[in-house]
Amino acid sequence: MLLRALRSTWLVTGLLPCFVLAADPVPVSVAPVEMQQPVRELLINGTLAADQASRLSPSVSGLVSRLHVDIGSRVESGDVLLELDPELNRLALQQARATFKQQQTTLADLERQFAEASSLIAKRSIAASEVRSLEAQVEAGKAALAASQADVGRQQALLARHTLKAPFSGVISAKLTEVGEWVTPGTPVLDLVGTGQLHADFAVPQRYYSQISSTTALTVRQENALSGLSDDADGIVASIAAIVPVSDPSARTFTLRASVDAEGLTPGMAVFGTLAIQSQQAEPVVPRDALLRDVQGNVSVWLAVEDEEHGLVAQRRAIKVRPGQSDPVIVTDGLRQGDQVVIRGNESLREGDAVLVAH
Repeated sequence: MLLRALRSTWLVTGLLPCFVLAADPVPVSVAPVEMQQPVRELLINGTLAADQASRLSPSVSGLVSRLHVDIGSRVESGDVLLELDPELNRLALQQARATFKQQQTTLADLERQFAEASSLIAKRSIAASEVRSLEAQVEAGKAALAASQADVGRQQALLARHTLKAPFSGVISAKLTEVGEWVTPGTPVLDLVGTGQLHADFAVPQRYYSQISSTTALTVRQENALSGLSDDADGIVASIAAIVPVSDPSARTFTLRASVDAEGLTPGMAVFGTLAIQSQQAEPVVPRDALLRDVQGNVSVWLAVEDEEHGLVAQRRAIKVRPGQSDPVIVTDGLRQGDQVVIRGNESLREGDAVLVAH
């Protein structure tokens, strides 16, 4: 009878019964929003260069007679790279040696004459003035002999400089002359680049100058590492060798020089560096697992908030985060210290769902 009466009421009123079933709370894991001085990763561009690089030129003029290297040749310190025609200097050296020998003979004769005159002065057989004159000639002969000896040394040095040697080990990166050309001091003939220690020069925005020191962590990657073509995904740990306290006024940057392990790298390569800069102010941070992104790139999180009627419930919150951050993520807007963000079980939550924090 009661059921029949209810059916009659439903038909008269046109209303259908609505039964509210209490859903079980969704088990989730949460983490509090914390304030930290996070480490920011700053991406910078740079170029590799050798610690030793030189544009070589001869120290004397001459005709290039032999070239012992070409572009790409590897050389060791002291190796002969280029020779100039030495014929004229060899003749000059022969003349200097002949003059030196002549001066030796002349001096020996003057010293003999002076010794004989000195022995006669006691017997008053020679004038004292003549003895003094011979003594002066001996001193002049000694000076002439020293000058001849110096000229011999000079011609030997000039002859040695007709051979250009490698000042350090490396690779010939450019050949700027050929056999048969006349070169003069200061004329570039070869470029030599060392293959030992490399350094990378990075242009860093000037606003970060006060936040970087020699202990700031820096990793270096080759250009293709960011496109997934490099096997060295972690990069190369580098050390900051110098921070140049001069800004480029046109680019508003300063130069940071870092020492880099040379294995697998060559001068001239473009590289990327990642500086780990410690933030000077505390900012809200959350675990990366708490983030949800939609197709437009908007970021949100689920919060576990206390509701007076239903207890802990899920509440979605749109937030803004600093891009390019590792875990934890810096939140620039939308959260404050102490908020409880869901880090596990947030994939299927709906607004207002009851949640149960699982420890």
